[in-house]
Amino acid sequence: MTHQELRLSVGASPAQRTVAVLSGVFVAAVGVAFVALPLLAGGLLRRLTGPGDAFASYEEARDLPPGMLPPGLRDSADGADQSGFAPVVGLCGLPFVLLGVYLVLRVLRTAAWLDGTRVRVRGAFRTRTVDLATARIDADGVSHRGDDASTVGQRLRAAVVAVDRTGAPRVVIPLRGMGLDSLPPSELRALADAITTGRPADGRDDPAHTVADELHRLAAHPR
Repeated sequence: MTHQELRLSVGASPAQRTVAVLSGVFVAAVGVAFVALPLLAGGLLRRLTGPGDAFASYEEARDLPPGMLPPGLRDSADGADQSGFAPVVGLCGLPFVLLGVYLVLRVLRTAAWLDGTRVRVRGAFRTRTVDLATARIDADGVSHRGDDASTVGQRLRAAVVAVDRTGAPRVVIPLRGMGLDSLPPSELRALADAITTGRPADGRDDPAHTVADELHRLAAHPR
């Protein structure tokens, strides 16, 4: 039996991608400008003042105590200290650069696919895969044993968390696309079927069946 890979509707629409990419590029550009401006300003200042005369005069006055140096030499020395401090100030722009790059990658790369019982979720930097038929299933990472159906349903409108029993990192499966109240009914039913495939109906798999039932209920009554 063959399974056709199903792409889940968790990514952004073309319009949302355009807005997010432009916003990320703008934030990154602001960060780059913040990093580059102190360096450019320091270099321009050194070109305008010129180092030649100051160094020659200092050789003549290097044996004098600092308090007896001419004002021009004291100013040039202070300027050298400030120029060394400028690159450190520019480093404050690096978080903006990283944030802008992350926003762009997150919008362009975020996606999820369901192939049989295996789901693959791609984020900004990495891709994780888990078998829903064998993984421990939670709603938003919270075990719902003993919770009422309405509470589980509210959690399921955010995400389902699948944790592989081998100890691999958890996989967060969004249950809504950008700008959507929830995934389409066909995709919700496909996830529910993948979760319950081959699972016993009692014991430690009770939470998984509870989540699957809520997915079917959400598919039947979408908001």
